[in-house]
Amino acid sequence: MRFVGRIAFGMAGVLAAAGLAAPAQAAPSRAELALRWAPIHYQDVDTTGAHALGGRSDFITRYDLDGNLNGRDNWDNAGKNTSAAVYYSVLETGTHYYLTYFFFHPRDWIDHPFFETEHENDGEGVVEIVQKDGSAYGTLKAAVTVAHSDFYSYIPTGSGWTNGSETIDGTLQLQSSPHDSFQHPVTAQERGGHGLKAWPQYDIDGDGVVYYPTASTSEAPSGPNDRDVKYELIDIFAGGGLWAQRNNTNLFANLGTFAGDTSGGCGQGTWSCGTNSANAPWGWDDGNDVPARGEIATDPARLAASYFKVPGSLDRSYSYNPYSSAAAALKAARSLPPTID
Repeated sequence: MRFVGRIAFGMAGVLAAAGLAAPAQAAPSRAELALRWAPIHYQDVDTTGAHALGGRSDFITRYDLDGNLNGRDNWDNAGKNTSAAVYYSVLETGTHYYLTYFFFHPRDWIDHPFFETEHENDGEGVVEIVQKDGSAYGTLKAAVTVAHSDFYSYIPTGSGWTNGSETIDGTLQLQSSPHDSFQHPVTAQERGGHGLKAWPQYDIDGDGVVYYPTASTSEAPSGPNDRDVKYELIDIFAGGGLWAQRNNTNLFANLGTFAGDTSGGCGQGTWSCGTNSANAPWGWDDGNDVPARGEIATDPARLAASYFKVPGSLDRSYSYNPYSSAAAALKAARSLPPTID
């Protein structure tokens, strides 16, 4: 051991004498960045009513939970597979990383007969903005969440970012995970409709599940009140994955909108059941804000420039953005009418 140490010391001395620095640690991969900043997620759960499936309708899971790519049978097969997964993408400019996290439920549901509509498939999420500052993972500066057809903006304590065209809605909390050494931002979803905001703006009311991020472990909740469930992170741009399926007419009714119908009892005992009513990230839209449909995910630098006043520079040119390969189709899809979600 002493001999090895002398060799290492000698090599460092040689490098220093030659005016050379020791090799720098490799920059983290996009998957590592996504894991570092992935949310700890509080999911409120309702066990009442036939459409709740004893709470399983509120568990996050995969869009192909039933082993197929048919979006029109997910309501019917809800609850059969509740292994937890969250989809992510990482876009990059010279100054920032933009991390999108997409949470999927097979049902957007209600348990009363009054004037609300439920629908098959449900996709909401959050975009986090991380500033490059020379550290391994950068510094989290802001987040914008998707709750139905509205966006909500948050900043962590000490961010330094302030109101732009939109008023900041609150503080983004961070918590320690029992499964790694990092503090993670904390998000939360309501039961039934699954609007997503920064915790504790939606909090667990009675039953609920707390999900923690992992690279590859996917656990199913043991029941409606499980406070430690690991979710798997899955790249939106993975081969054959969510983005690759964007033109699959069995899964999507049009670009950015999941296909859904009224089979399986959707709408029974309630006001109605909507069809084709859930969005992938490139379909998210807050219709009265500057960013166009889908740009929260496909051009998040525009979102940042609109929503916030950013001290220092904000590069709008992407060094990594796979969405750009479909720029014309995405632009055309912005003229589609809004979905329910």
